[in-house]
Formats: sequence, C-alpha cells, structure tokens
Amino acid sequence: MSTAPASPSARPRAPGFLAHVLDRTFGRPRGLLGRIGGAVMACGNAGTERHVVDVAILTSGETVLVVGPGPGVGLMAASQQAGRVIGVDPSEEMLALCAARCPSAELRGGTADRTGQPDESVDVVLSVNNVQLWDDRAAGFAELRRVLRPGGRLVLSTHEKSLPVPRHELAAEVAAAGFTDLQTWTWNPPGPGTTAAELRAVSPS
Repeated sequence: MSTAPASPSARPRAPGFLAHVLDRTFGRPRGLLGRIGGAVMACGNAGTERHVVDVAILTSGETVLVVGPGPGVGLMAASQQAGRVIGVDPSEEMLALCAARCPSAELRGGTADRTGQPDESVDVVLSVNNVQLWDDRAAGFAELRRVLRPGGRLVLSTHEKSLPVPRHELAAEVAAAGFTDLQTWTWNPPGPGTTAAELRAVSPS
C-alpha cells in the first residue's frame, strides 16, 4: 500500500523512547516530566521571551496571540504592554502554569495550526522556542497569517541549533504563507543560553 509523501515542513519524529520523553517534557508537557519541562522553560527561556516582546514593540490597544506560551513568562511580559493577550498551548499543564502566572490572559488548548482564533483577529503573534515542535510548519504559518490583521506582525525565536531547517529556508516558508517584510537575525540570550535564531514578518495590508 502506498502513502502520500510527507510535507517538507512536517516535523520529523524522533525514534521511540526519546520521542516520548521529549514530547512529554517540551512538546506537549504533562505529568512529572511536564512540570520539569515547565521549570526549565521558565528559567532558560525568560530572557528570550522578554526580548521577543521588546522586538514586537507592543502597544496598549493591541491584541497579542502567544503560540506555545509554556509556563507563561512571555505571556506575562506581553500582558504588561498590550491590551489583550491570548495564549494557545496543547498542554493542560502549561495552561495551568500560565493561568497562575498571568490571570488576565485568555487561554485555550490549541497549536500553531489550530489556534481557534477568528480571521484577522490579532495584531501580533509571538512564538519562542517551539517552531521546531510544530507538526506542520506550512499549516502553522498559514494559520498565523489567517488570524493576523493586515499589517500585523509575527515575531519568532528559537534555539538556532534546534532549527529544523536553515534560517533562510525557514524565512522562505514564512514568505510562502504570504508574509512580507521578512527580517532574520541571530541573538545571544543572557546567561548560558545558546544562540537564538529570530524572525520578524508582516501580514500584508
């Protein structure tokens, strides 16, 4: 029996036990491993989360969608600048941590390619250290393009060594979803963190 070829932007699966551990710790955190992953992310990602919020240059009247907010550090930082903040995460463990850290945020289960948001309903989308975990990046970028208002911004950051494709190829995937004004660069987070690859793009008017 033949099967259709996988999408080039579909996430490759790590084999066996390693895939299970990574998914329960960082992909869709749950249980003890999920709580450990949440603590690691809250500490290790904090500088990058706040940096991405600064890069986005939020204003008080804007609606911000945070994809994969994890334990909610970036969500909290965004809520201090934007008028409305929404967090979408597939992990109930992480949503509970977000609710505790940022009670004003609107939270729901979801993923980059299934945000549950209406068309053109947000001004900014933020994503930190999770694009490499998306099941299908093409579907994810198309969904984020759909929910952004004309002129809305996408700001994305992830560990450069974790990128599933080179940075310029990731930018090409974002452009293929209809985004314009793409910028990519690297940034060194404070402390022992690895170099981050970052991207900014605009949903055209």
